[in-house]
Amino acid sequence: MMSQSRRDFLADVGRGMLVASLGSGLTLELGLSDAFAEETVEKLSFGSIEPLVGLMQDTPLDKLIPALAKQLAEGTELRQLVAAGALANARTFGGQDYIGHHTFMALGPAFAMSKEMPEASRALPVFKVLYRNTNRIHERGGSKVEMLHPVHGEPAETAEKPDDMREATRKADMTEAERRFAKLAKNEIGEAYNHLLFSVQDEVDVHRVVLAWRAWSTIDITGKEYAHTLLRQSVRYCTDNEITRLKQKRPEPGIRALLPKLLDEHKLPGKAAGTKKGDDAWVTQLAEIIYGTNRDQAAAAVAAALAEGMSPESIGEAMSLAANQLVLRDPGRPKAWASDAKPVGSVHGDSPGVHASDSANAWRNISRVSNARNTAASLIVGAYHTAGQSGTFPKESHPMAALLEKVTATESAVLLKEADGAIREKDQARAAAIISKYGQLGHAPKDVFNLLLGFATSEDGALHAEKYYRTVSEEFAAARPAFKWRYLTALARVTASEFGSTAPGYAEAKRVLKV
Repeated sequence: MMSQSRRDFLADVGRGMLVASLGSGLTLELGLSDAFAEETVEKLSFGSIEPLVGLMQDTPLDKLIPALAKQLAEGTELRQLVAAGALANARTFGGQDYIGHHTFMALGPAFAMSKEMPEASRALPVFKVLYRNTNRIHERGGSKVEMLHPVHGEPAETAEKPDDMREATRKADMTEAERRFAKLAKNEIGEAYNHLLFSVQDEVDVHRVVLAWRAWSTIDITGKEYAHTLLRQSVRYCTDNEITRLKQKRPEPGIRALLPKLLDEHKLPGKAAGTKKGDDAWVTQLAEIIYGTNRDQAAAAVAAALAEGMSPESIGEAMSLAANQLVLRDPGRPKAWASDAKPVGSVHGDSPGVHASDSANAWRNISRVSNARNTAASLIVGAYHTAGQSGTFPKESHPMAALLEKVTATESAVLLKEADGAIREKDQARAAAIISKYGQLGHAPKDVFNLLLGFATSEDGALHAEKYYRTVSEEFAAARPAFKWRYLTALARVTASEFGSTAPGYAEAKRVLKV
């Protein structure tokens, strides 16, 4: 037997302890398992869930829904299918494909939607998004063309300071950014995420922030052993954006200078989050500032509120309400931006209001799970992101007063039937008015959610149906009574806008599941 030096022995022991502490999934994706020697494993693998991940990548599209149903029948949990779809998506696209990362961001919301549905229908929203997922994977070349591979090598710097990740992404150095984050991910993943947020806050882009939030929240589905894979998508997205910015010779985003200025001016780094709860009038006033002023003014108002000790929840609610107003006052898509999937007058898909609402929801959620510095920074950047979009919007907001007067029914069942009809007629204004009147009468919100959930499941929504439904669900739950129904009114409008384009795979899923 070949003798082993003391140094080699201790190195093997250390590696074994690391594998034990991280778990097999994370060591595989970091290239730390059997590849500890000189041997390099190029294929990123996911241990026991790998067969399911492969199923998501390689199953022919016309066989996918039956294959998913078979997995459920054999005892695979819906959560496991979502986890496999998320990992297949991350490995294939690495956060660098438009349809790909939109699909990833829809998986968690679809799983949350499934929990609200009757048992027989529970798999429908998930199957719908998994069908979109596999379809896009095939369009890009399947498992033969993957963006993510194990990360090898050490970073050039220690990557110990919180802004070291941001330094690598600003230099547009993908290799260094990947190595720095891989090193951070070997320790506490929450701390690694706090480092990553410095890069996320470097630009206001809906996909940048929603991907960062959905990647974090998907860890609850896949398990922490795959956190590195999920969060790498944001590392690559941020770095790739910087590469494009430099190539196109665009100036640095204004938030890069404004954010540190406001943090320093109000002495926010290290300051504990405030506990003062704003009353309805205070929240309304801040929401109007964020909605109606420019980005610098909105960011400054939030920084001042944080310095005064106002609670992040009150500030976040104001930001969310401002984004909600962008949905309720949106004049609709102009002819220059229209398409078959998003016609003139539509407000679904990548409309200013839907994008702003999803972004505000993501910034708000990130502020809840990050450290004190990033809580403050995320709310400041979130306000900056939401503001400055209302210049051409009308003053009148849905529900329109004239239409509210025409809603004469008072019974919940009658109102729900009328709302269903308005949605199917694509009458945004009437759908919004009916649901608003329903809320004013004090009827149960659950029945409205059930109605709108059905459409969020069946309709394509131009890649946004699941995310926006989830955004409204979360914001409604967190809102105080005075503001709750604004969210369902907005969702009713968006639902009427997106109706008429059934999602690919939905009809087959209903047939296979016998729903």
